[in-house]
Amino acid sequence: MKAARIFLYMIATGIVLVIGTFFALRIWSDELTALAFVPTAEFEEQQALGVNAYADPAMWIARPGKGDEIVRWQPGGGVQKPGTTRYAVFFIHPTSFLEKSGWNAALDDKSADDRARLFLKGMASPFGQAREIWVPRYRQAAYGAFLTDDPSAEKALDLAYRDVALAFDYFLAQVPADEPIVLAGHSQGSLHLLRLLAEKVKGTPAQRRIAMAYAIGWPISLEQDLPSLGLPACSVRHQAGCIESWVSFAEPADTAQMLMRFRDSPGFDGKPRTDSAILCTNPLTGRAADSAPASANLGTLVPNASLTDAMLTPGAVPARCNSNGILLIGDPPALGPAVLPGNNYHVYDIPLFWKNLQQDVTERVKQWTPPA
Repeated sequence: MKAARIFLYMIATGIVLVIGTFFALRIWSDELTALAFVPTAEFEEQQALGVNAYADPAMWIARPGKGDEIVRWQPGGGVQKPGTTRYAVFFIHPTSFLEKSGWNAALDDKSADDRARLFLKGMASPFGQAREIWVPRYRQAAYGAFLTDDPSAEKALDLAYRDVALAFDYFLAQVPADEPIVLAGHSQGSLHLLRLLAEKVKGTPAQRRIAMAYAIGWPISLEQDLPSLGLPACSVRHQAGCIESWVSFAEPADTAQMLMRFRDSPGFDGKPRTDSAILCTNPLTGRAADSAPASANLGTLVPNASLTDAMLTPGAVPARCNSNGILLIGDPPALGPAVLPGNNYHVYDIPLFWKNLQQDVTERVKQWTPPA
């Protein structure tokens, strides 16, 4: 999707920053960044995975009986245990394949897998009290696919989505029909999540099974995207069966380029987004277009320098949705070197509100009612 490339062009740099190249990218031009990361090989069609491919536990980074130590990690060490509220999570990890040797990651790419595991510790762990957490491996589109208009980039995204869709089908078949399902993701993962909603959930029996959808780190147009997704935006606290989304900036926030690219891109209905409003959920209150002081922040995940552990800091940042649908977090907090130009805190969209998100999902799932 052209929309995917346009937005991820702005935020995918955050993936690179996490592993230490942030300072170089801040001074490189767009052209040099593309030169460094856009794949040089021709796109090669790859064989579709078998219908039962995801029956193999090796196709999952985490699933029941495997990978719990990653997705159930908690600050200060230890592993979260399933809570009393039953629900299953399908989490789609963000881009972790940075090579230019191909348009899609191989399923056995160790470096991409290691980075994905690092991201999951901070991004999937708020869901660590679920009964089941499923995180599929998939042939994700390369980082460089978001920096070019080459038609190969579209093909790479489609290939990645097909894997995710296949994993989702298997996941649905494994979860009892009376158990709430939570869909969650970040960045490229959120793009695939939204496409799942539009193409495989809306208007199907699966729609009633979705207790919550967290498409974090991805802008959703209230006019051009939301009607195609089948679920409403979350408007009040404890509402179930709705979508939360936010993109985080500290102040002063330079959002002009991001908004320009967003408005020039097509939505899920195929129409230009132009000046349509962006969905902004305030993760401190659970309400759309809302504002809250830092005292409402139950805990920001602050990593140590080696990214081997983190601590929860209550009251670290406030949050307010501005008129453009951007989530503003006040003065720039010191969370590490992965802050993008313009005070863009994309890499920290989830860690900024780790504890609130952990409580939010449980409270919302409690309000879900099973299909009749």
